[in-house]
Amino acid sequence: MLRIAQEWLSTVTLKNEAMRLDKYLKVSRLIKRRTVANDLSSGGGVLINGKVAKPSAEVKPGDTLTLDLGRHTITVQVVEVPQKAVPAQLAATLYTVISDVYNSPGHLDPSDSEAP
Repeated sequence: MLRIAQEWLSTVTLKNEAMRLDKYLKVSRLIKRRTVANDLSSGGGVLINGKVAKPSAEVKPGDTLTLDLGRHTITVQVVEVPQKAVPAQLAATLYTVISDVYNSPGHLDPSDSEAP
């Protein structure tokens, strides 16, 4: 089954091509809706290779994406960029999770606190 899925994915993957950030976030299912991906990246909540990215920024294989989702921060490395939407079972193969951090509501960032 996995071999068949990988073969299918290779037929819809662009080699060394790029895709808009908001579209990639939707297609990879990192974000459920493209408008939400657009809003998140417009608000500075997405970094590509450590730099704030706009929705129209291009995502290429090898790029590192960091998504700040409030109390949840996820960092992934782009593995593949598809030409079109992929089945849900294959969406997670488009990226590799580097870190997935959830900060509880009581968590305080030391940079947010004032010096005594």
